[in-house]
Amino acid sequence: MPYVPHTDAEIKAMLRAIGVNSVEELFNVIPEELRLKKALNLPPGLSEQELVAEMKKLGARNATVDDHISFIGAGAYNHYIPSVVNHILLRSEFYTSYTPYQPEISQGTLQAIFEYQTLICQLTGMDVANASMYEGASATAEAILMARRINNRKKVVVSSALHPEYRDVVRTYLKTQPVVIEEIMHCNETGKTLPEAVERHIDEETSCLVIQQPNFFGCLEDLKSLGELARKNGALLVVVVSEPISLGMLKPPGEFGADIVAGEGQSLGNSLSFGGPYLGFFAIREKYLRQMPGRLVGETTDREGNRGFILTLSTREQHIRREKATSNICTNEGLCALAATVYLTSLGKGGIMELARLNLSKAEYLKRALQGKKGVRPAFSAPTFNEFAIEVDRNPGELLKTLSVKGIWGGISLKRFYPHLDKHILLCVTEMNTKKEMDRLLDVLS
Repeated sequence: MPYVPHTDAEIKAMLRAIGVNSVEELFNVIPEELRLKKALNLPPGLSEQELVAEMKKLGARNATVDDHISFIGAGAYNHYIPSVVNHILLRSEFYTSYTPYQPEISQGTLQAIFEYQTLICQLTGMDVANASMYEGASATAEAILMARRINNRKKVVVSSALHPEYRDVVRTYLKTQPVVIEEIMHCNETGKTLPEAVERHIDEETSCLVIQQPNFFGCLEDLKSLGELARKNGALLVVVVSEPISLGMLKPPGEFGADIVAGEGQSLGNSLSFGGPYLGFFAIREKYLRQMPGRLVGETTDREGNRGFILTLSTREQHIRREKATSNICTNEGLCALAATVYLTSLGKGGIMELARLNLSKAEYLKRALQGKKGVRPAFSAPTFNEFAIEVDRNPGELLKTLSVKGIWGGISLKRFYPHLDKHILLCVTEMNTKKEMDRLLDVLS
């Protein structure tokens, strides 16, 4: 069955309407040397039944966490998703919605976003959260752009312990901006960003200091000291969180004086999905509200006094003059934000705290057990949450390949991002990793 929606008669009618006699004549404006002279090298067409069978065959080649033991994290985390998330997420009222421009017919979507914003504020300890963004990396870049709009300073100080791919996105975003990006090297002993190193870089020309908590190595940063250094120099503190489950145990960034908290919400009820779509969350101090990118849902009352919801701020180019837009390339991940809302609501405050404790205790079990293995050492001394780095005597790439053959994804080699850490592996343990799986990893390493 050909996938062509128009009949020959319809094609002739359309050509006649635009004043040409054939499809070939329609493309006469394309130079001859640019035209394809032969048919595309495509396989013959398939029936729907054959196509479904072929797609299943191709899909079966993908390796997933369902058929491997996984200790990979690094910004994408394997957490259990309660069945209630998809039961609500896949209701047609939600998954067929696009953007809630018409509040009179979008109250359900608007309320869900409003609840999401509230939950993100509670989780981060901030005053205001937007309706979500693309993902953590671009949310981080947008946070830096927002900081520059607030204080109009030309320097950005970024820790090298910020996720390397986030740093790549930041550099791309700021490439055309009159901005100097200074990276502070993390301490090779602790794995943290040292306050004394920040003090050497930060000054009155610094727009913001960007710190990840926990950082890319899983280490917990000293946000109190770092925040004080930022405020001392009039710079904003931007805290990036790629593993929000950690906020079930850690003091929220808002309590350390963070001005902007940006991060990745994939852990909150969204599957790994081979890398996306993911969910960028973004929360701020109320005094910076007018500079926040994206859109914000607010609560109101209708003329009859009933509670209602509406887009309160939408500083995007669709809504205001382009030059006044806080961002021309951000939007909210509505369905992913809804998943996070259902996830956080279903677990509740106690559930998130218990889940965080479970992640920590399991990671500590594996970390301590690995310390007793010959040829394996902890890479850094700082406390960690559910992710940590080890140093090994063997070639990390070969070791990880050996583990993979045994059905274990044993983490990622840090050499890919940090050439000087050429003997280091980053591992992650979540509630999905059983003691049996961790013992299996230990046995194979032996």
